[in-house]
Amino acid sequence: MNSGNNPKKLILALPKGRILEEAIPILKRAGIEPEPSFFESSDRRLRFSSNHQNIDIIRIRSFDVATFLAYGSAHIAIAGSDVLQEFNHPEIYAPVDLGIGKCRLVVAAKEDTVSMHDQRQLSHIRIATKYPEITKCYFAEKGVQVDCIKLNGAMEIAPNLGLCRRIVDLVETGSTLSANGLVEIEEVMNISSKLAVNRAAWKIHPELISEWIIKIREAVNTNSKSEKID
Repeated sequence: MNSGNNPKKLILALPKGRILEEAIPILKRAGIEPEPSFFESSDRRLRFSSNHQNIDIIRIRSFDVATFLAYGSAHIAIAGSDVLQEFNHPEIYAPVDLGIGKCRLVVAAKEDTVSMHDQRQLSHIRIATKYPEITKCYFAEKGVQVDCIKLNGAMEIAPNLGLCRRIVDLVETGSTLSANGLVEIEEVMNISSKLAVNRAAWKIHPELISEWIIKIREAVNTNSKSEKID
């Protein structure tokens, strides 16, 4: 495991974007706050200090979080369950569901082709997705062979240009699907963000990492209770 220059310093990996915005309040309740420049858009650094001398924070792309965590360059992290399942690395353990970043992973197609190609009658299909491993496993359970085309964006336009017959993508409201003439066919999985740890790091720093797992779990539970009261 790569522990950086200081083997006692924990590296917390956070994903850019909406999940980060929702995660910061939870981390603050748990007692972790990034240095002020972390929130400055003009600061191009990827690694920042925190209010704890033994914790540094890195801010990276959501799919890269799992890679850094799996190979020990990050020791604790926040990542979507979609990313964790797609990566599916044995060194990653996700003990806490944070209850944020909620959305769904669905199968979608052009509205005018759904009845023409009944899902139950398909034995082979080409699908564009950011999640080829999840997609292959999902359709394999249905006895359907899939050719996955890996796309990182512009998913909704792929069926309209003949690139594929179906897509597997994240949705929140479904408005983007509708705007591009697509309809949801079925749901693959519900998504939320989780606190994840590197198993080797946990063995090396059991007390330190366990302490933060407990604090973050308590922060999540406190937020859930306050939302019920409100």
